Amino acid sequence: MESVTSKVLDKLDIQILDLLQREAKLSNIEISKRVNLSPPAVHIRIKRLENEGFIKRQVAILDQEKLGFDLLCFIFMSTNIHQAEKLDALENALRSMPEVLECHCLTGEYDYLLKIANRDRKELEAFIRKLNKLGITRIQTSLALREIKDSTLLPI
Repeated sequence: MESVTSKVLDKLDIQILDLLQREAKLSNIEISKRVNLSPPAVHIRIKRLENEGFIKRQVAILDQEKLGFDLLCFIFMSTNIHQAEKLDALENALRSMPEVLECHCLTGEYDYLLKIANRDRKELEAFIRKLNKLGITRIQTSLALREIKDSTLLPI
């Protein structure tokens, strides 16, 4: 079965996306050599992929521990909020918190899963206190002991 992506993207687009997700700092010249396309054609394709939303953003991934963030935590949260405006306010508050690296709305036992980075226990405690002020009814926090895999690569 053909995917929607394969109808929109050709083989060269997929190669370019794969190269960029592995090495975002590659120049158009280097990409052009690897996919056998001219640098201007690569540039045009990358701009189109950005404009169409296939490339959301390009970032530097920092070393959390070297920067003093020794606690990586996953927080499962439940809330009794059901009104759309109040849910929007809660989600906007979560988006604005710099400690929150990821926030996912879930099905099942919990409503949200947060991935957060803190420097120490005191920062974690202060963060949980902030959450409690937002109408959270249940919180379960798990600390990551070590990282087994960390990847942003999609298997395209």
